[in-house]
Amino acid sequence: MTPSQTVCSIGPVDIGTGRLVLIAGPCMAESLELCRDVAKHVQALCDRLDIGYVFKASFDKANRSNLESYRGPGLVEGLEWLATVRRELQIPVLTDVHIVEQVVPAAEVVDCLQIPAFLCRQTDLLVAAGNTGKPINIKKGQFMAPWDMKHAVEKVRASGNRNVLLTERGTFFGYNRLVVDLRSIPQMQSYAPVVFDATHSVQQPGGLGDVSGGEREYAPLLAAAAMAAGADALFLETHPNPDGALSDAASQIALHEMEPVLQRCRAVFHSIRPDTTKAKK
Repeated sequence: MTPSQTVCSIGPVDIGTGRLVLIAGPCMAESLELCRDVAKHVQALCDRLDIGYVFKASFDKANRSNLESYRGPGLVEGLEWLATVRRELQIPVLTDVHIVEQVVPAAEVVDCLQIPAFLCRQTDLLVAAGNTGKPINIKKGQFMAPWDMKHAVEKVRASGNRNVLLTERGTFFGYNRLVVDLRSIPQMQSYAPVVFDATHSVQQPGGLGDVSGGEREYAPLLAAAAMAAGADALFLETHPNPDGALSDAASQIALHEMEPVLQRCRAVFHSIRPDTTKAKK
């Protein structure tokens, strides 16, 4: 398959141009202070490494394993926090939406709407998101073949919205396990620029019984491998104290470990693009 020549622009950040882009933040918007602190730290890293940066956090985690698990601050307060981070730091912001009713309010605040993997076939959600005109990041369902994601892209682009991304995040492999098939990256690039989600790819859905497990120690390995496979951007969830995080505690990368992970990924990213301008040292 021939890689797509399309570019997805999230605010001032272009994905698919040969410059590495990072989508990163805590899994859940636990507080305004957490969002602000993580965004500031990662923004400074990306500025030093010449990596484009989009901040990510969820206002609602609608697919928790346990009914009693905390889901987040909710639409109103969560969007207020994201708006504050966007305004204060002057960075583009991404968040996920789960139902059609969340789409318009979220689009009024953030720069990019994300469709969760479990919902990547939901036509009404995809069409509503596309109709906002905002960039749309569609995460590939764990049950989807890479070539079937073209239909999700077409549902968004039918609205005239060309700003679409696809995100690889692993495929189900037995119970509570995911496996990454890196062939999906060039295959999906036939339809849109491709992001690799390293932290959700090491998640073990429901693996601890009432919560999801994970193997965060392998996220940097998979991230570098995805860069070698030609991914256009990287998605990482990060937290100052992952073990104390209120969501995906087992798979988020510690904030203080982000710099070496990004340095390695940037080096691999540019090593396979000899004709592009190298990032600043």
